[in-house]
Amino acid sequence: MIDSIRRKSWIYMSMRKVSMHMHMKAMRDMRVIVCWFILFVSITTQSSVGKTTRHLKWEVEYMHWSPDGVEGTVMAINGRFPGPTIRARAGDTIHLELMNKLHTEGLVIHWHGIRQLGTPWADGTASISQCAINPGETFLYKFKLDKAGTYFYHGHYGMQRSAGLYGSLIVEVGKGENEPFKYDGELNLLLSDWWHKGFHEQQVDLFSKPMRWVGEPQSLLINGRGQYNCSLAAHFSNFSTSECKLRGDEQYAPQVLHVYPNKTYRLRIASTTSLSLLNLAIEKHKMLLVEADGNYIQPFSVQNMDISSGETYSVLFTTDQNPKTNYWISISVRGRNPKTPQALTILNYHLNSASRIPHSLPPVAPRWDDESYGKAFYNKIFALNGNPKPPAKHDKRLVLLNTQNFIEGYTKWAINNVSLVLPSTPYLGSIRYGLSNGFDQEPPPDGYKHGYDVMKPAPNKNSTYGSGVYMLRFNATVDVILQNANMIKDSVSETHPWHLHGHDFWVLGYGEGEFVAEKDEGRFNLKNPPFRNTGVVFPYGWTAVRFVANNPGVWAFHCHIEPHLHMGMGVVFAEGVRHIKEIPTQALSCGLTAKMFMKINH
Repeated sequence: MIDSIRRKSWIYMSMRKVSMHMHMKAMRDMRVIVCWFILFVSITTQSSVGKTTRHLKWEVEYMHWSPDGVEGTVMAINGRFPGPTIRARAGDTIHLELMNKLHTEGLVIHWHGIRQLGTPWADGTASISQCAINPGETFLYKFKLDKAGTYFYHGHYGMQRSAGLYGSLIVEVGKGENEPFKYDGELNLLLSDWWHKGFHEQQVDLFSKPMRWVGEPQSLLINGRGQYNCSLAAHFSNFSTSECKLRGDEQYAPQVLHVYPNKTYRLRIASTTSLSLLNLAIEKHKMLLVEADGNYIQPFSVQNMDISSGETYSVLFTTDQNPKTNYWISISVRGRNPKTPQALTILNYHLNSASRIPHSLPPVAPRWDDESYGKAFYNKIFALNGNPKPPAKHDKRLVLLNTQNFIEGYTKWAINNVSLVLPSTPYLGSIRYGLSNGFDQEPPPDGYKHGYDVMKPAPNKNSTYGSGVYMLRFNATVDVILQNANMIKDSVSETHPWHLHGHDFWVLGYGEGEFVAEKDEGRFNLKNPPFRNTGVVFPYGWTAVRFVANNPGVWAFHCHIEPHLHMGMGVVFAEGVRHIKEIPTQALSCGLTAKMFMKINH
């Protein structure tokens, strides 16, 4: 009896100890969870009336990587390539500490499509808005995401975008707001091209005499993954490649996109290519375009779509095909004679094996030189009702003629015969503090000499280097006519995607040959022109854009093809700089501004 009582007492005490232990463990776990939650909230976000500050810490360094199956080096962020995807809401503030661990070179990051209202020094353009971040230094990017949309970020110092310094930036609508369309799920594609020759060597080639062209990329990448020495659909390829034998865990193995049947998905697409104009298609699925460069457009349906470097889009598609089959997603080179195979990845319905390669022919893009297809596509893009309307008239007009020239034996691109070179002191600091010796004080030409034949190459013996700035009256309405011409080589003209920092612009129209105001201005679309930050100018043609110079700062406007920009194909706009109250000294700690700050502090 006593033994029975003792046994029951022992069992009771043991159970109580276990219960107390579990309770104490649960309390400790809860305290840990609460502490981690508080730490996460304090480090990651600070909310105020639905607005959030998103705190990020990034380290940029070179790493060995195999984007397409051939090992090389990439510029990685926190050990990742491509860089981390930022997701936030309109109205949020980004607070990003960026550390340069490159050892021997500077660094900046441009937030492509973000207008930097009130924070022009955070635009991330070396020698324009800020000094390059030196090795071992940390720079604070702090800026507000002013509107929802699909964006991305990339390096803007030298040709670091070609080295893989890029990633996606997705800005969702603010809390309580709605998109003008509905969908069940979301997918994201970041498109790029890839060379096996490093960008340092490419820069040396471009700046050699005679110039050595970078050539066509070895691979196209979808979300940082491509296949160079094999093909997912080798039996359909025009290139002599073998079939890919993949385990699935390789760095270059395709990232399969998973979907459920009978759903509508939003596919966000951004092109950060260094050279290539691309065409994208989803096998047997129509795409409904709904967004371009962070602005809503009138929806229209396509089987495939062109996308130039610097452009972003959102499309909707419905998973209404046979769910027991996988489907190709393809990107192909357009605008250049393709020497680069298609990039392919797989759209997988969840009812089917994700590893099963489709046995169908991947989508075939329009011919690379079918310019009429591209023109027809861009002419279908109109602003959705509710987008800002353009002013009826312009206050200033610039006509920017791009030509390829020889300057002192070097091959350069020039705008109105001036090939852009960037100064050692950022324009923003020189203009804000009145340092007149920081750049050329002679403004660039507003146009070119009449009588120039855009259809025939010309020697352009007067071409020169320059670092001048277009000083725009604050709040003025500015028209820019992008005029395309012949290259040095006879009968060759290319498509150029032009990107404007700090603004969106209205694309008023496109035309053939030389722009003539008297006959072409009447064709401008002032009713519903698309509102964008990147616009294309077609071979031997012109594109007219309009923007309001209402964002105090100094802003780049340039061809988004990486080699073209670094061969001089760009201009610089300055507006309302005197309205900028304060610029962090960290952004201007080089050149003349650094000397000025040293004198002030002493």
